[in-house]
Amino acid sequence: MENGAAQPVIVAIDGPSGTGKSSTSKAVAAQLGLSYLDTGAQYRAITWWMVNNGIDIEDPSAVAAVAGKPEIVSGTDPKGPTITVDGVDVAVPIREQDVTSKVSAVSAVPEVRARITELQRTIASSAGGGIVVEGRDIGTTVLPDADLKIFLTASPEARAARRSGELKGADLHTTREALIKRDAADAGRKTSPLAKAGDAVEVDTTDLTLQQVIECVVTLVEEKRAAK
Repeated sequence: MENGAAQPVIVAIDGPSGTGKSSTSKAVAAQLGLSYLDTGAQYRAITWWMVNNGIDIEDPSAVAAVAGKPEIVSGTDPKGPTITVDGVDVAVPIREQDVTSKVSAVSAVPEVRARITELQRTIASSAGGGIVVEGRDIGTTVLPDADLKIFLTASPEARAARRSGELKGADLHTTREALIKRDAADAGRKTSPLAKAGDAVEVDTTDLTLQQVIECVVTLVEEKRAAK
């Protein structure tokens, strides 16, 4: 199609951590001129707020009671995604270990998921030119009508190696154990577990370079756009 005339397309990219999901999603969105939403960052942001405000993370009812309080705003430019909570830039602190260790517990609370899911749907529906939304339950729960659903996988070893690379100096074995534990928590939770949608295209990234994964996904999106 001629420049700018491409159909808006909603792309859901799900999968566990360490599959190259964020890097792939951002690159694909930037290359195709789509908006980008990191839903994991939103769950981290609400977790950061809970920790900062002294909410007992182990008490689901305490978490549920304040789930509506923080104002979370996501900037959807893939070249420079932003996230603020009550006007504070939290892009750096939400990646710290303190938040990472608590995000599964907070994310499992149904009121938190309802709040964040609504936020995600609002962002996706207002993205005029289309959007790439990455997470764990996008194709199944958040955007079941997405134009294209992709589920990224990789072996636990490959994922742990990638995560250790990201977490400077992290011990590979510890990282692998933490990944497996978090996957189990995310796949086992009652509300919107990590799962592959029936109509998702699975891409195993174990033996692929990031560039190959990006090319694969871009091709899938372009095919989907052409068919619209």
